[in-house]
Amino acid sequence: MSTVLVRRPGLARLRSTDPRSPLHVLCVGFVGVLTLAALLAPWLAPHDPNAVDLGNALAGTSAHHPLGADAAGRDTLSRLLVGARTSLLGPLGVVTFSTVTGVAVGMAAAWRGGWLDSVLSRSAELVFAFPGLLLAILIISVYGEGLVAPVVALAVAYFPYVSRLTRSLVLAERERPYVSAYVVQGNGALQICLRHVLPNIAPVVLAQATISFGYALMDLAGLSFLGLGVPALTPDWGRMVFDGQSAVQQGYPLSAVLPCVLIVLTVVAFNVAGEGWADRVARRDR
Repeated sequence: MSTVLVRRPGLARLRSTDPRSPLHVLCVGFVGVLTLAALLAPWLAPHDPNAVDLGNALAGTSAHHPLGADAAGRDTLSRLLVGARTSLLGPLGVVTFSTVTGVAVGMAAAWRGGWLDSVLSRSAELVFAFPGLLLAILIISVYGEGLVAPVVALAVAYFPYVSRLTRSLVLAERERPYVSAYVVQGNGALQICLRHVLPNIAPVVLAQATISFGYALMDLAGLSFLGLGVPALTPDWGRMVFDGQSAVQQGYPLSAVLPCVLIVLTVVAFNVAGEGWADRVARRDR
């Protein structure tokens, strides 16, 4: 007797990337709450995130320290809230720079074609040969620790992906009748690209940028964990995991586990939100 596997509609809807699914709504809500918490962190943090109190080193949860304290006695909740600003600002810089650069390069390559397309496409492929983290480590070794160097390095590593995506989208848009109509009317290439082509491809590019945000957050957290990101005294989730290693070995994992959980949840939330947005765009174009 053969067995037929029947999926429950509710479970399928929960796992769906449909923007109306509970999972997508939950992830978008999580991103919104996290962003609001990062913006209001200086007012929400109950303590100075860098205030050292060795008397409270590795203190457990209490009314004074709701999420405990790290090995230096710094309040974990305050460092998580203030660290959200750095942890989100870095990926935002990576995504913004790589998206703007990638869209400009991809659109120019697709619209002009010929030798310009060949040069820009080969240049983007050359960047693919350098892993983003390796490039970031190289730049940090030259310019020292901080947020600017890894953001610039990862933005350079990410922009070829956006460039390729934009090029393929613009090539498809060029074949549409409305582009030929604007050309016949005497509109210039720059005007057509900025006023008509760019708004049409923007939803797909922004969906990709949302997904890239999660990957950039993970890469920057990894650099901070290696001690190559933000300075030691700057609250940052990746840096908190690095600082909490000794506490984990002593049996107090909270100060290291909580930022790990936030990193994972944030990456998943941005990926689900981006996939839901991309799925909505794909359904609209059908």
